[in-house]
Amino acid sequence: QVQLVESGGGLVQPGGSLRLSCAASGNIFRINNMGWYRQAPGKQRELVADITYGGTTNYAESVKGRFTISRDNAKNTEYLQMNSLKPEDTAVYYCYANEILGRRMDYWGKGTLVFVSS
Repeated sequence: QVQLVESGGGLVQPGGSLRLSCAASGNIFRINNMGWYRQAPGKQRELVADITYGGTTNYAESVKGRFTISRDNAKNTEYLQMNSLKPEDTAVYYCYANEILGRRMDYWGKGTLVFVSS
């Protein structure tokens, strides 16, 4: 089994920055895609950004130009640099990863809260 642990959430003022990290551990074969999702109160979970093993990235329109996803394959870790944060970015952010072991295995972190407020 693979465990994902997020860190880096917290309270930040509008216009500020935060960096989230997510480390995978456990019985890892090879982490394939990684990503970040978020869920705001009363809303569905949505994709924020994802990144392939080779480094190809994809972003939600609402965060393009402000957020940057990256990963370190040797450390099985991904990052989300969040700049120019807005109150509407307030949500619980979840780390996601998958492996292909005959079939796709999906893994989720427990989430970290990002609260943007003055």
